[in-house]
Amino acid sequence: MAEYTFFTNPMSRGQIARWALHEVGADYDTELVEWAAKSEAFLKANPLGKVPTLVHHHGDHIHTVTEAAAICHYLAEMHPDAGLLPEPHEKAAYFRRLFFAAGPVEQAVIANSMGWGVDDPQKQGMLGFGSYERAMDTFDTLMADRDYVCGDRFTMADVYVGSQVDWGLQFGTIPKRPVFEAYAERLRERPAYKEAKAIDMQLVSEQRG
Repeated sequence: MAEYTFFTNPMSRGQIARWALHEVGADYDTELVEWAAKSEAFLKANPLGKVPTLVHHHGDHIHTVTEAAAICHYLAEMHPDAGLLPEPHEKAAYFRRLFFAAGPVEQAVIANSMGWGVDDPQKQGMLGFGSYERAMDTFDTLMADRDYVCGDRFTMADVYVGSQVDWGLQFGTIPKRPVFEAYAERLRERPAYKEAKAIDMQLVSEQRG
């Protein structure tokens, strides 16, 4: 048995977790999830029925990790030799941007795609992102003075933050700004990105027949 069982669908956020698995060189088996016929094993691992879901066969223990950002950081913790964890002086930048992307950016993108929003500036404070425009402007500012989340060094946070940018640029949910486009181009050159993307694109092709 491989060290990890990876429940995913190639047309999902599972692409983020696969990239993370390749960045750390993890030994994993893929279990493809069909939207209309989710397996009992998958629903036992994650009753919400959401991908990605990662099951870690860790000695005598079995650990289940869900949520793409959590999976990314968990893999960095489990594979410290990959060198993708933040150094002490990088932790503030690492966690701030990782959770900003997983929280306000994710919420803003979904709300904007659904046509949801609040015009009243006072009531915008009740939202986790304020407004789509404010969230994107802040995101731009947070990434404007650096090549990667922690400055000039790639860390696991870049897998999640970078996936939000890469995906958003491709599907038009994140604005095409120089900061975002340059960041995405740097990430697309990583061997692990290319390896993982090739696997998922092949699976997408097979699913579409």
